[in-house]
Amino acid sequence: MTFLELLYGAEVLSQSGNPGIGGLEYDSRRIKPGDAFLAMRGESSDGNRFIDQAIAAGAVAIVTDSATEKPRADVAWAQVPHGRRALARLSANFYKKPAERLAITGITGTNGKSTTAFLLESIFTAAGRNSALVGTIEYHVAGKTLPAPHTTPEALELNRVLNQALGQGATETVMEVSSHALEQQRVYGIPFDVAVFTNLTRDHLDYHRTMEEYFSSKQVLFEGCGTEAPRAAVLNTDDEYGQKLVKVSKKRSSEVLTYGLAKGDFRAEKVEITLRGTRFDLITPKETIPLFSPLIGKVNVYNILAAAGAAYSRNCAPDKMAQGVAALTRVPGRFERVDCQQPFTVVVDYAHTDDALRNLTALAREFVQQAGQKGKVITVFGCGGDRDRAKRPLMGEAAGRGSDFVILTSDNPRSEDPLAIINDAMVGLQRAGTKYKTEPDRKAAIALAVRDANPGDIVLIAGKGHEKVQIMRDGTIPFDDVEVAQKVLRDAGYDCKSSNAAAGKRA
Repeated sequence: MTFLELLYGAEVLSQSGNPGIGGLEYDSRRIKPGDAFLAMRGESSDGNRFIDQAIAAGAVAIVTDSATEKPRADVAWAQVPHGRRALARLSANFYKKPAERLAITGITGTNGKSTTAFLLESIFTAAGRNSALVGTIEYHVAGKTLPAPHTTPEALELNRVLNQALGQGATETVMEVSSHALEQQRVYGIPFDVAVFTNLTRDHLDYHRTMEEYFSSKQVLFEGCGTEAPRAAVLNTDDEYGQKLVKVSKKRSSEVLTYGLAKGDFRAEKVEITLRGTRFDLITPKETIPLFSPLIGKVNVYNILAAAGAAYSRNCAPDKMAQGVAALTRVPGRFERVDCQQPFTVVVDYAHTDDALRNLTALAREFVQQAGQKGKVITVFGCGGDRDRAKRPLMGEAAGRGSDFVILTSDNPRSEDPLAIINDAMVGLQRAGTKYKTEPDRKAAIALAVRDANPGDIVLIAGKGHEKVQIMRDGTIPFDDVEVAQKVLRDAGYDCKSSNAAAGKRA
């Protein structure tokens, strides 16, 4: 590929030189001889500072979003107005536009993206379709599970994954699309066939500042990001922001499919939620489909409705929808039970917003009530550092009102003092009037919750879910809530053999 072929379709202010290009990178540390280096301004660093290092490593072409950088001798050069948009175009060109040869379903919203994505992937599998998944928990490509450094990767990595999927015969891709990715135009130029909206609750306001700005970034998925609007939009109209998106999508001539518990094109009737799973009749525009899912709770009814709407728009047969929903037995870190034969329940969940904590504790309350015992809901949670401080008391209050006992601990404190974060959340917890303790050491907090649990209780370990590390001021350390809970239970004398087997499948 030549430099001009790499630049095709990008917004270019000036250009010189046309060497052959062997690779494309935006990280100068990964440059190999013959590569092109895209130097762009990021959130915390400026790639333009590393142009000379990239040339020294063998870069034969530079693409920069800086008006002050001057072309270097004997190196091809291009100046662009927007670095990330250029990265998206160049990445698509380098990998021969794989997104245009796949049917891509994008899922956005505050909560439920991962479970909805896993459900839709399971339906595609039941329908005999080869699909890839890109999301928060992990990426699935050609039967392989890859780590997920970001919910939605940078355009270069995204096009690489899509190209790999295409090479292995994939026809469908299910992708979680974060607000950060939309705001930063990581998915610029990706033609989404179907766009799904789950809900919008307070989150990421350290980045977006207001709920309206947060919503505005989500809305981009339904308007088209450097492309036409999606062919179909699947929208939760039980959510006020979903109702707004109906108007947005109709203006863009997308096919609009709505869903909700009691109203919408897709809705649920005869809902039965038990400890074994969730059963209901799925009402679609054409027929009624009896469904059973091993996943439990009202939130998963919403997730199933969203996945069914997307599957319907991708022409999946009703029986395949039912098979796919029934086949998904678990989603890592989403109401994931830790079973060591103990007489109480231990659950790890990713809930890290006040809305998610309300849903989680409400489900736990139903869980203990259905068990027919006077069990307590014991919740371990913390708030992330270097994030929206205003949501911390809201999370504390939500956890307190839904629990009988709360242990307030650390999540990922990052550069902040864990005790300062705990004090912010404690304000809301005290408003709830629930008994609580503080324990900044997350391992000790989990151990405290397990020791306090009696038969029939449920221990919720919330906030980190599938994550395998804890991010501290001094660096990142290995930390897996499931593994920590298993060790605590083993130390207490419980049998974790079956749990270890499940952990092996999870890894």
